Amino acid sequence: MSPKRSSTGACCARYKAASERGHTCAIAREWRRCYYLLMKKPSLGLFLATLAATSVLSACSPKFDWRDYRSPDAQFTALFPGKPAVLTREIDLDGKKVSLTMTASEVDGNTFAIGSAALDSTEQAQAALPAMKMALLKNINGVVRSEKLASAASNTTTGGHQRSSLSVEATGIQQGKPVLLVGRFVAQDKRIFQVIILGEESQLSRDTIDTFLDSVKLD
Repeated sequence: MSPKRSSTGACCARYKAASERGHTCAIAREWRRCYYLLMKKPSLGLFLATLAATSVLSACSPKFDWRDYRSPDAQFTALFPGKPAVLTREIDLDGKKVSLTMTASEVDGNTFAIGSAALDSTEQAQAALPAMKMALLKNINGVVRSEKLASAASNTTTGGHQRSSLSVEATGIQQGKPVLLVGRFVAQDKRIFQVIILGEESQLSRDTIDTFLDSVKLD
C-alpha cells in the first residue's frame, strides 16, 4: 500500500498540475484549498510560499512591471515587479508568537516580498534579525554566500530612529530546484522588517535585485 499523502501535499500537487495545464478555473479552485490548509500552519516558509501562490494569477508576463506601493499603515514604500498580495498571520519566530504582515509579488517563479511586525521592545527587535534569517535559510537548506551587519541612527519623516540591519545572500534548494535568496532584515525601534528576493539566479539580474532593494524606504 502506498503511503497516504497529506491534505496539504495533495492539494498543492493538484494546484501545480492545474497551473501546468493552464486551466484558470482549476487553478483558482485548488489555490483556495491550498490557502486554507497552509494558513493553518505557523511556518514562515509556508507563509512565503502561500503569498507567492496568491499573486501567480496576476503574474503571467515574464516582464517586470515595476509599480509603486505604500503599505496601508505607512510603514514602508517600495517598487514591486507586479501587483502584490498582502497577508497577515501569526508565526513562530524563535519561540515567540509574532503577527507578521507579508506583502509579496511573484513573477515567473521569482518572489519579491516585504514582511513587517511590531514587537514589544527594541531588544526583541534586535534579536529577531538572526532568527528571521535562520528561518528562511532553513526553509531552503541554504548556504550563505555573503553576510553583512550594520547599525546606525536614522532620521525619517516621523523622527529619529535606531536602526540595525542584517543583509544576506545565499543559495539553496526549493522544490528540488536551485534558488538564490537575497534578504535584508531590519530592526527599527520596536518594529522589524524583512525584505526578500527568492528565485532562480539566472532570472535575477543584479539590476533587478538592486531595483527592488534600493526602492524600499522605511518610514
